[in-house]
Amino acid sequence: MHRAARTASVATALATAFAVTACGSSAGGEVAADKKQTLTVWAMGAEGEKLVDVAKEYEKANPNITVKVTPVGWDVAHQKLVAAAAAGKMPDVAQMGGSYMGEFAELGVLEPVDTKTFDEKDFFPAGWQQGEVEGEAYGVPWYVDTRVLYYRTDLAKKAGITKAPADWKGLRAMASALQDKADSKWGIYMQPRGLDTVQSFYPFLYSAGGEIVDKDGTPVIDSPAAVKAFKEYGDYVKQGLSMKSSQPGYDPLKDFNTGDVPMFFSGPWISTLIKDQYPDLKGKWAVAPVPADKTSTSMAGGSSLVVSKDSSHKAAAKEFIKYLTDAKGQTDWFERTSDLPANTEAWKTGELADSPSLQVFKKQMETAKSSPTLANWTEVTSKVDAAVESVTQGKASPEDAAKKAKSEIESLVK
Repeated sequence: MHRAARTASVATALATAFAVTACGSSAGGEVAADKKQTLTVWAMGAEGEKLVDVAKEYEKANPNITVKVTPVGWDVAHQKLVAAAAAGKMPDVAQMGGSYMGEFAELGVLEPVDTKTFDEKDFFPAGWQQGEVEGEAYGVPWYVDTRVLYYRTDLAKKAGITKAPADWKGLRAMASALQDKADSKWGIYMQPRGLDTVQSFYPFLYSAGGEIVDKDGTPVIDSPAAVKAFKEYGDYVKQGLSMKSSQPGYDPLKDFNTGDVPMFFSGPWISTLIKDQYPDLKGKWAVAPVPADKTSTSMAGGSSLVVSKDSSHKAAAKEFIKYLTDAKGQTDWFERTSDLPANTEAWKTGELADSPSLQVFKKQMETAKSSPTLANWTEVTSKVDAAVESVTQGKASPEDAAKKAKSEIESLVK
């Protein structure tokens, strides 16, 4: 999911405002699932628009339920959610990503997941973990994504390479060969700085065995594994294999089409964009798992569905979420949106089972790592963004950048 910036002071102020408001709020008596009622649902971006159509299908099969879907832009999603929480007016059901989960669970506005209805074993481990806060599940996985390697197979062949790189050594060699023998301007694109650089860095950090904080919430971004990842990432820029600077919001697809950027890491939506925007690339590109160091491990993303603690329609909300997250609902959602199913049963038939490229995403998702659901996680990762930038721009050594990031993160997680 996309992330909205926020500060600890804002979160603290919101918590205070919510506490004052919530004291006087009451959801009243709860309505049984089979009673006539209106269910309010907020969903973000393209998902919000597509969910309107799904809601209409659900209403046909459940005429007692009216599903009122409100599409919300990602640019205002966080603002609208915190305002609704403060006013005690959260929707019955909301789409929520892992970077929001810790904050809203801490505010006390989310209903814990009914684990008798929703079984953790039905979902990718990392997908389920994105909805957990301190061992309690608050979100049911709706869809997932992860990062894999996109590469130009035709240019690789020109460079004398016939298969995707399996490890860091192979990735570095392939980037060099593409630049030297296939006339690519760059060997690979890796975001050098700016907001969310951490998302480009995660495959290196996790594959090296590193983390930002450990399971106890202690910062470990200066561990030997993390330092190794900083060095490896920075060396691509230092050696001229990846660009030192790119414009905010830079999209590598145009340069992927021309061959100037023959490799980059990204998520499943890129496959659809390539097919739609650059049909001439058909048969000239492929995806591959993240090249391994200690392991081949990428980041886990996606969204979960949550229920408001104050909702008087919890039973109906649970049934609607069940409809969206069982294998049948997940397959339908994939066909409508290309969002990857969080329910693993949906991957056993049809295109999801038969497509080699989709199976690469499935394999990567099986080992992907989810971010900790800390209330101020975006602030924490902003320190890693800065650390990566200091390394790629030659302002600090990997060791010094890691130490500084750890010190700054320590003050945020005390």
